[in-house]
Amino acid sequence: MQHAKRWLYLVHRWLGVLLCAFFAMWFVSGVVMMYVGYPKLTQAERLAHLPPLRSATLGTAPLLEPAEALTRAGMAGPLQDLRLAAASGGRPVYLVVPAAPTGDAAPRPRRPPAPAVIDATTGERLQRVDTTHAIASARAFAQEANPSIEYQGTIDEDAFTHSRALDVHRPLHRLHLGDSAGTVVYVSGTTGEVVRDAPLHERAWNYVGAWIHWLYPFRGNVFNDYWTDIVNWLSIAGIVLTVTGTVVGVLRWRFKGRYKTGSRTPYRGFMMRWHHVFGLVFALITFTWIFSGLMSMNPWKIFDSGAAPLRQQAMNGGPLVLPAQAATVQALLSAGSPNTRELRWVRSAGHTLVLAHSPVGAPAVLDATTAAPHTWGPEAVAKAATHLLPHAVVRIDTLTAYDLHYYDRAAHTMTGGAEKPLPALRVVFDDPQATWVHIDPHTGAVLGRTDSHRRTSRWLFAMLHSWDWLPLLERRPLWDIVLIVLSLGGAVMSLTGVVIGWRRLGHKLHAFGTGSAKPSRAADAVR
Repeated sequence: MQHAKRWLYLVHRWLGVLLCAFFAMWFVSGVVMMYVGYPKLTQAERLAHLPPLRSATLGTAPLLEPAEALTRAGMAGPLQDLRLAAASGGRPVYLVVPAAPTGDAAPRPRRPPAPAVIDATTGERLQRVDTTHAIASARAFAQEANPSIEYQGTIDEDAFTHSRALDVHRPLHRLHLGDSAGTVVYVSGTTGEVVRDAPLHERAWNYVGAWIHWLYPFRGNVFNDYWTDIVNWLSIAGIVLTVTGTVVGVLRWRFKGRYKTGSRTPYRGFMMRWHHVFGLVFALITFTWIFSGLMSMNPWKIFDSGAAPLRQQAMNGGPLVLPAQAATVQALLSAGSPNTRELRWVRSAGHTLVLAHSPVGAPAVLDATTAAPHTWGPEAVAKAATHLLPHAVVRIDTLTAYDLHYYDRAAHTMTGGAEKPLPALRVVFDDPQATWVHIDPHTGAVLGRTDSHRRTSRWLFAMLHSWDWLPLLERRPLWDIVLIVLSLGGAVMSLTGVVIGWRRLGHKLHAFGTGSAKPSRAADAVR
């Protein structure tokens, strides 16, 4: 028994020397992430920085209709996506993604492809994004009369562009806008679009926030291939440290009676005493956050259900094909808001439509043939959604308020920034994975998919790590107060552990240097 206890103490002691600094860093950086997230360019931000299409087309050559532009670019055929915006080089362009192959033999793409870019006035396809093109895109994004753009060259990846969603856009052009916010933008090397913005305050706070919290110092360098394993195994070691510390703390605490000092803890030193007390008080939340942080990594793909992809073409009645008698671009712009920044042609629930996007509010839904506002027939979207999977539908719910699995978070948060409109449809399938699909009844677009594996992940990560629990999120600043208090308590526990660890390590190094093996009183106190 004594031998087992000694090993318990030794494992906790030396894991603490190794990991307490990581724990303190995670607690402090987690508080920063509550208010400043990793840089991203949300859909709303992207649209807000595009010029209105009506003004962007003034003074330019007449715009080609989409069918003509596609023909000139040699891209006639079924499409997956088609957009018109002044999004590349400060000029109106069509951004086109051809339809993906279908059938059992079709490869399953790991990520969406980068769109091809066609000049909307000449039909020429963009071949390369040079410095001049990138500067023009940055100037349009800045929305200032004479922005002092500083071109900073091309990068493959830096501290603020580790997201795998940017892989199709690499190499990236990096430019400083010279604005009061100190904004750096990244322009796609394939499409010429601005794909990320990072103001100075985001960049600065990230070095003590998301960048360090996610151990991104190990990304984009020789450790890059091992980053996932580093995070996973540090988390597992952290779980062992927390569990052993809790056991040691309970064993050393006098629940009945007291030590000779009159205290329930045997430690007389300030650091040891407070590490013992704070360790017991904040053990559960520490374990919860370390464990849920591990779950965020989807270790060894435990949350991958292997479910087949959604059959979106079956829901929509085939890929996008432009109608023979299509409404003109000018007719569509006239039918939409004067603030329309982007036209997007879509195939949705058996109809070919155009979504006229503005920076705020839901897009206007227009008929692609007549440019008239499109209205759905009763249950049309819900009925089409039943074709997404070859399984029976258990029920279709109309959500008029957020709930445990469909909710919105602030744009800067890890799961925030995605569109979560209300009302929304939830289609529940009777398939082995217990799939739910959320659909926007206004546009007919699929908003997201979840299954039993992902809902388990939602409990073990988002709920336990970010406390994404609506009764708490809806009662801010209660959510802020609870998380900050718990984080500060965990930080005190960790920082006292850092001091104890450094002292212990210093004693060992000193003993090694002098050849002395005699333990100190401090060493005896923790045995």
